Amino acid sequence: MSKKINYRNFILSGLLIILLTTALNVNAQQSDNTFTIENYYKVKWGYADEFINLWKTNHYPLLKKAIEKGDIISVTAEKPKLHSGEDTRWDFKVTIVFKNEKLAFDPNLTTPYKKQLYPDLDKLAKDEQHRFELLISHWDVMTEKISL
Repeated sequence: MSKKINYRNFILSGLLIILLTTALNVNAQQSDNTFTIENYYKVKWGYADEFINLWKTNHYPLLKKAIEKGDIISVTAEKPKLHSGEDTRWDFKVTIVFKNEKLAFDPNLTTPYKKQLYPDLDKLAKDEQHRFELLISHWDVMTEKISL
């Protein structure tokens, strides 16, 4: 009888290894389809904090809804600790990892959430207009991981 138990454990161990390997392969395939964009913002001198607060109030909640739906994997934000020269300066960087490239370029990705999150769409439009008035420049960098 002990041989049967060992045989069962051997089979169960083998099945567990197959399941784990399959799960890891599926996860690796899913991560290969992600699409990352870094958004850089250069703001009028002295207005970076106001710009960031407007972004956090008006745009970030929309991105969080897309995360909840699964269209966006993650959103991170950074600002420099020290200033640099005017020609290389940026004040705010947002990195968004999308589930796939198609979603990254969907112009209506967050549109369905606007009415849900912002009952006063006119105020949202005015606040967003003001946020863009604070900008000097904005650029997006599409990135991909490389093997080392």
